[in-house]
Amino acid sequence: MDERIRALAHELMESGVEHLSERERRLIVKIAQRHHIARNVAHDLHEKRTPGERWADHLAAWGGSWSFVAGFALFLALWSVWNAFLAPVAQRFDPYPFIFLNLILSMLAALQAPIIMMSQNRQAKIDRMQAGQDYDVNLKAELEIMALHDKIDRLAHLIGPHGGKS
Repeated sequence: MDERIRALAHELMESGVEHLSERERRLIVKIAQRHHIARNVAHDLHEKRTPGERWADHLAAWGGSWSFVAGFALFLALWSVWNAFLAPVAQRFDPYPFIFLNLILSMLAALQAPIIMMSQNRQAKIDRMQAGQDYDVNLKAELEIMALHDKIDRLAHLIGPHGGKS
């Protein structure tokens, strides 16, 4: 990183940073200390998941897949056909209107919904952190562009108004 950018960062830290947010101040410190700003937030958080979060993510991925939808539709069709038509009357454990099936579906929904919401909340947290990361990278890029403009202006001033030609 250019010395001028680090000098600008040090100057900002020593003088007019009152108007900057805490996040912007931390970014200026990172720039002054030559820290890398860009990183993969999703990967960092993915590695730090608890076993419950891993399980919720797997269940949400499986419950939202076409294989689950197709398998569950097949299960419902078999349950309905067996209990309505195929099984002998004495073996129909859940005759129409399938009250036991409704109970199972309600319990499944009561368990599956909060687990999927946990996974979605975690994804929303990743998205918020990624947005913050994007902001930091954009701010650093803006500072570096300002430094490049400063260099070009100094070079133009050194060369003169006619591009160094007499």
